[in-house]
Amino acid sequence: MARENIQVAVMFADVTGSTKLYEALGDDDANRIIGKTLDIMAKIIESFNGYVIKTIGDEIMCRFSSANDCVRAAKVCQEEITAGIPGETIQVSIKVGLHFGPVILMDDGDVFGDAVNVAARMAGIAKGAQIITTENTIRLLDVDLQDISRQFDRTNIKGKDEEIIVRQVVWETSDVVSRIEINTDDMVEEIKYLTLNFRGQETKISSTDNRIFVIGRGVQSDLMCQTRLASRTHMMIEFRRGKFTLADQSSNGTFVKTDDGENIFLRRQELMLWGSGRISLGEDVTKEDPADIIKYVCE
Repeated sequence: MARENIQVAVMFADVTGSTKLYEALGDDDANRIIGKTLDIMAKIIESFNGYVIKTIGDEIMCRFSSANDCVRAAKVCQEEITAGIPGETIQVSIKVGLHFGPVILMDDGDVFGDAVNVAARMAGIAKGAQIITTENTIRLLDVDLQDISRQFDRTNIKGKDEEIIVRQVVWETSDVVSRIEINTDDMVEEIKYLTLNFRGQETKISSTDNRIFVIGRGVQSDLMCQTRLASRTHMMIEFRRGKFTLADQSSNGTFVKTDDGENIFLRRQELMLWGSGRISLGEDVTKEDPADIIKYVCE
C-alpha cells in the first residue's frame, strides 16, 4: 500500500450528548438527527476544500491542506449546527478538536501519525460548542483567526517531551458583537456584572466585556489563585445567553456553594451562576481555608 508523508490539518467533530439523545428519542429519531448533523458538516468541510476521511457513529474525521481552511470550516460548522438542524426541533451541539502537523497519507485517503494523535487529544479536551486546537496551529492562521483564540490549558501527549499549549477558538464572539450593534436606539441592553473577591482583591466582570475570564494558578490567568489544589487554568467565566457561565477546566474540580443553599461540584462541566456564593478550587468549600475561597455576587 502506497504511503506519502505530508503536512495537513486534521479535524475531529463529535455530536455531544448523543447517548442521552438515543435514550430520549429512541434509535430511529436519534439516528436521523445525528445523520443530518454529520451531512451538514460534511458539506461545509468540502466547501472549504476539506476531505472527509470517515464518519464513526456520531463523529466525523477530516483533513485539510490549510490550517486556515480547517479553522474556518470548524467555525461555520459550529454556527450552522447552533442555528438548528433543518426540519428538527431538537437542538444539538458539536465539539471540535483540530491540529496541523505531519501525517502519513495512505492511498485510500486515510491518514495516520502525529497530527491525528494530537487532533484526537484536542477533541477529547473540547466540550459542546467549543473549537479546541494547539498553539502551533494558531500560529499558522490569518490574523483575524488568531485574534479570536484564547489560551485554554496545557496538556501532555504520549510521545512528546514538552507540554502542549491548548487554545480555544472563540467563534461566538463576533455574533455577540453583531447582536449588540444592531440594537435599535430605543432598546437599551441591560449591563450585568459579576463581582469576585479573592483575598481582599475585588474584580468586576461586565457582560459587555465580550471575553473569557480565566482563573487559575498560572501566570496567564486574569485572576491568579495559587491555592493548594488549583490548576494552571482552573476555570473560565464567560457571559453567555444572559448569564455568567463558569466552566471547570481542572484536574481536581471546582466546588460552588450558593448563598441560597445549593452545593455543586463541577469537573469539566459548566454552571450558570446566580445570586451570590462561594467558589473553591479543588476542595470542598466547607473544608477549604476561608482565605482561599472566592466570593462571588451576580448583579
